[in-house]
Amino acid sequence: MSKKLSIQLTQPRPEVELHLPDGRVLSGPRGTKAGDFLQAIADTFPVPLVAAIVNGDLRELTYPIEMDARVQPVTMADADGARIYRRSLTFLLEMAFADLFPKGTLMVDHSVASGGYYCQVTGRKPLSESEIEALKVHMQKLVASDQPFERKEVPLNEAIEYFRSRGYDDKVSLLAYRKKDYLTLYRLGERMDYHHGYMVPSTGYLRWFDLIPTNGGFTLRYPRRHKPTELLPMPDYPKLLSAFRQYGDWLMHLGIDNVGALNKAIEHGRGSEIILVSEA
Repeated sequence: MSKKLSIQLTQPRPEVELHLPDGRVLSGPRGTKAGDFLQAIADTFPVPLVAAIVNGDLRELTYPIEMDARVQPVTMADADGARIYRRSLTFLLEMAFADLFPKGTLMVDHSVASGGYYCQVTGRKPLSESEIEALKVHMQKLVASDQPFERKEVPLNEAIEYFRSRGYDDKVSLLAYRKKDYLTLYRLGERMDYHHGYMVPSTGYLRWFDLIPTNGGFTLRYPRRHKPTELLPMPDYPKLLSAFRQYGDWLMHLGIDNVGALNKAIEHGRGSEIILVSEA
């Protein structure tokens, strides 16, 4: 005859356990952020931790752990970690640019093979080398101050009104096609923006970057996955840059220089026209 199991209804334990892939277990108060748990073992990784996979789902380091979980740390050397770092660095650049050049519009254009984004400025003359250096110094100051990226969900109409008041017509156009009635925004200081994905917890994580004047604009340099704490030498690419700029000029003339305008053009039956220009 089988022994009867003794099962009782109890209160939740005040502590939870995180089980790591290598067999290690971390224990701490329920509700503690994933990053605070992982800080205890951060020095055992060769590169910085920027996120975590909690029970199979990618999470930010600010995600609170409410129950026992299997957790896999994500570093800058991982594909997800590299994307989070680049996305956060772009946000830092946008915020710093808005601080110094509020009348200009920053366009983060195309990627560079050695690790970077080519950027242009509209609404004012191109940044001079001294202005690019000032922008870089301001970004470094924001990194040194280790300011938090605050994540918040706001009603969609409130987000649209915020971007409209800031003159971000491209974002207003894009959000007109959003189906959900809320939007996740990130705040740095008094400014907010919308990004497609997770971010690092604060500016202090973004130590590896550079700004290089490039053919009327500048390149935001970031590290690649295989050397996540180094910036690789940037090759000269005038022909590729010229092709990208020509393509960008065509899109400007077609009135589809952003995703919101692209959605509107497709809705109005201009899809074939856009495809023909892209193929050319």
